[in-house]
Amino acid sequence: MWLSHSAIQPGQGHAVGRQLLRQLYAEHVGADMPSILITDRGKPYFATGPWHFSISHTKHYAFCVLSEKPVGLDAEEMDRQIHLQLAEKILSPTEKAIYDSQTDQRAALLKFWVLKEAAAKLSGEGLKGYPDLTEFDPNDPRVQTIDNCYVAIIVEN
Repeated sequence: MWLSHSAIQPGQGHAVGRQLLRQLYAEHVGADMPSILITDRGKPYFATGPWHFSISHTKHYAFCVLSEKPVGLDAEEMDRQIHLQLAEKILSPTEKAIYDSQTDQRAALLKFWVLKEAAAKLSGEGLKGYPDLTEFDPNDPRVQTIDNCYVAIIVEN
């Protein structure tokens, strides 16, 4: 699995994410990137070949991951404003108990969010309403801190 990211200007996230994907593909696969198709639920995938990818962007950064296994990626800037009452809607009872015990609840909620989004991108099913059917932990090692962003990458086993 390979991850790349880049600073962006607002509004450039999609284009820079695709550029990062082309670069990763050329560098690690050694070929031109195949066409990208979109499922009925909106998940992008390569038209040919065994490779998988996921792209995410924030206001200031674009991220891309290329993998030999299905993968989901999400990123949020650590200083993003988030309404803490969102926890009531998106966290499962187990997650809510963990959240309630956290000293920095804003950071914990952002970490829960990137994990949930990464899982939704991996499955291709989307969040299907409020994503309160998961059992994540804000200390999950799949959440990294990169350039003032929380970045979650979930790879299918």
